Amino acid sequence: MILAFDIGGSRIKAAVWDGALRPLGEVATPLGDKAAFTDAIAGFVSGGETGIAISIAGVVDPASGVGKVANIPAIDGLALGPEVKAATGLPVRVLNDADCFALAEASHGAGRGRRSVFGVILGSGVGGGLVIDGRVVTGAGGYAGEWGHGPVIRGEFSFQCGCGQVGCVDTVGSARGLERLHRKRTAELLGSEAIIAGWMAGEAEPGETMALWRELVAGPLAMVVNVIGADVVPVGGGLSRAPGLVGYLDEAVRVRVLRRTKSPLLVPAECGADAGLLGAAMAGVAEWV
Repeated sequence: MILAFDIGGSRIKAAVWDGALRPLGEVATPLGDKAAFTDAIAGFVSGGETGIAISIAGVVDPASGVGKVANIPAIDGLALGPEVKAATGLPVRVLNDADCFALAEASHGAGRGRRSVFGVILGSGVGGGLVIDGRVVTGAGGYAGEWGHGPVIRGEFSFQCGCGQVGCVDTVGSARGLERLHRKRTAELLGSEAIIAGWMAGEAEPGETMALWRELVAGPLAMVVNVIGADVVPVGGGLSRAPGLVGYLDEAVRVRVLRRTKSPLLVPAECGADAGLLGAAMAGVAEWV
């Protein structure tokens, strides 16, 4: 029996996996108190659990276990696994939330039965996770799958990124990036939902912004697909929920990759809001069961 957590900057969601995922509830995330944070997790332990698996919005170094978790100061820069183990007595595995998303899609979602699954997040940020033969590829420092960062965009649409670099896909491919592109093109302040709604309604300016967005995102994503040989790319995050958007991007990516296929390569994710919990649970199953 695996105790799984999906931890964000506002809520800690818990579930148990015993052959199926059963939600246990959620509590507010203690942001500034390490003891309160570990106590919140320990409060869900009932006895009989094999281990604890955690999905968190941060990067975890697989060698040291130290995490960079900017939105939860209490645990930023700490090796969270040993802290939780000390509070619960259980073995602990901590993973990046995009890795958990990819693992959920590979095991129970759009990547079922596929050997190489690259899960892509298009939301408030651009991220990803790579699963090969059912196992997450974390890479050195825990940064595998982070295709949203690196200086790949040049010219007038090259923007400063929060990671410190200039021209990252994250600066244009995310929801905020889409808004930035539209503002740069038109000087109009529109939210991403309004831009997408205008595109779906056939309006000219939002349509041109979306075409630019697709052009800037498709090339880097096609390069990633060529490098890792992904069989399928499940897409999640807020932008992916817009009807037709994943297919729109898929068309542009498929003409840029070396492997020609008539079937969609980018597909909507299927695991929904429980992807973090499910992926964490599957990582625990692989570790201890």
